[in-house]
Amino acid sequence: MGLVKEAAGATEEKAPLWTRDFIFLALSNLILFAGFQMLMPTLPKYVGFLGGAESVVGLTTGIFTISAVLVRPWVGLELDRRGRRGIYLIGLAVFVISVLLYSLAPSILALLIFRLLHGFGWGASTTSAGTIVADILPPQRRAEGMGYYGLSANLAMAVAPTLGLYLADTFNFRVVFFASAALALLATFTASRIHIPSLVKHQEELRPALFEPRAFRPSLVAFFMTLTYGGVVTFLPGYADSLGIAHAGLFFSVYAVTLMVIRPVAGIVADRRGPDIVLIPGLILITVTMVLMSASKNMAMLLAVAFLYGLAFGSAHPTLQAMTVDGVAPNRRGAANSTFFSAFDLGIGVGASVLGVISQFAGYRMMYLAAAGFSLAGLLFYLLSNRRSRST
Repeated sequence: MGLVKEAAGATEEKAPLWTRDFIFLALSNLILFAGFQMLMPTLPKYVGFLGGAESVVGLTTGIFTISAVLVRPWVGLELDRRGRRGIYLIGLAVFVISVLLYSLAPSILALLIFRLLHGFGWGASTTSAGTIVADILPPQRRAEGMGYYGLSANLAMAVAPTLGLYLADTFNFRVVFFASAALALLATFTASRIHIPSLVKHQEELRPALFEPRAFRPSLVAFFMTLTYGGVVTFLPGYADSLGIAHAGLFFSVYAVTLMVIRPVAGIVADRRGPDIVLIPGLILITVTMVLMSASKNMAMLLAVAFLYGLAFGSAHPTLQAMTVDGVAPNRRGAANSTFFSAFDLGIGVGASVLGVISQFAGYRMMYLAAAGFSLAGLLFYLLSNRRSRST
């Protein structure tokens, strides 16, 4: 029911994965994330250039996350009501416009307003893309496809931040913003070449909604998981400095490479043998890595943690994303994806905020032990919900 071409060959042993549309969507995602990741290390420097204090740097991140979270449920609803293409392209266009406006910001207040707009564009475009990829992937290879699709963002993470810093240091911030907007514009053009299946409404289908109840379980697990990520990505540089460890950026390089290797492998295993065999060890490993992080004393230990964390996160994330849309009617997939991405964003934002308070009063080591508790809570919730679903 629902989408034209929906699972036409769903019963085939090896349904095609690398279709023209999947390749174009992954390519568009790679280009968009490259434009986005270029801004991650350069925007804090731009805030300083405009005269903003350190607290404003956190505010620019917070307001972006809040706007993305607020817009996602409404985007999901409209994706299920009106279809995918228009909202996807509008979100990309808003991304382009907002980044161009950064170069014109006369003050911190103006930058925050443009950052709010950017969050809307980001929330709309990524929710749309996540829904479209769920539409075009064969159901029996969905976790595998999600793993490959996520590689596009990981590749951008490995290259684009360094490129953004190089452009800012060699030229100026305006060149960075123009380059980011140009990449987003190229992503928009690539996205326009995708043949997106049209929604076909049937009377037996559920009405579109802001949230999809079937998505709550994997989304809540993702929330607990990304609470830890908020602590890692925000406080690792400061933690490394406190330990006297230089070149902490190597942590993220090892993490990104491990993600790229494990994601498709974990997806294949999850498709063939079910999510538990991938997700439960992944959540256990995240808990273990946070404990090891709290005990780290040198670069070798940090890099070992980076490898294990990438292994765990890369296994769990595509599996949860596939679980989010499995069994969901096509005209509720927008709501399902918005629920998942909102939980993901909230996890990072809440994790950074709560763990930041813990680090201030108890130190980094206790902070990472607390992060281990968050991951353990996600594991316990998943196991208890598994037992409940099997008993009903």
